[in-house]
Amino acid sequence: MPNTDTSRRLRPDYIDQDLDSLRGARTIVGYTSGRPETSLEGLQSDYAEMIAAQDAETEIMVRARAAADRARLAEWQFHNNVLAMKELVRGIYGSDSDEAQAVGYKKKSDRKRPRRSAA
Repeated sequence: MPNTDTSRRLRPDYIDQDLDSLRGARTIVGYTSGRPETSLEGLQSDYAEMIAAQDAETEIMVRARAAADRARLAEWQFHNNVLAMKELVRGIYGSDSDEAQAVGYKKKSDRKRPRRSAA
C-alpha cells in the first residue's frame, strides 16, 4: 500500500463514492469481515465519527467568522473614532499647535514651502 498524504483533505467526490460503497455494502446479505474496522458496524461507527467531526469543524468555522466580523467592526469603529479625535484636536488647538503634533499631525509651520523649479 503506498504512503498516502493525510495532511490534505479528501475531495468531496471521493467521500460521496465511499458513502455509496457503504450503502451498497449494507445491501449485501451475509457480509462479514475478519477485520473489525471493515465490518458494517465499524464502518458505520467511522461514518458517525466523520459526521460529528465535520459538524464540530463547521461550528468552529462559523464562530471564527463571527469573531472575525466582530473584530473587523471594532477595528473600524476604533479607527473612525481616532480620526474624529484628531480632527477635534486640530479644530480646538489649531493646525500649528503642539497638541496637533502630539496626535500625529505635522505642524503647519514645519511644512516645506513649494519652490520654483528652474525650467
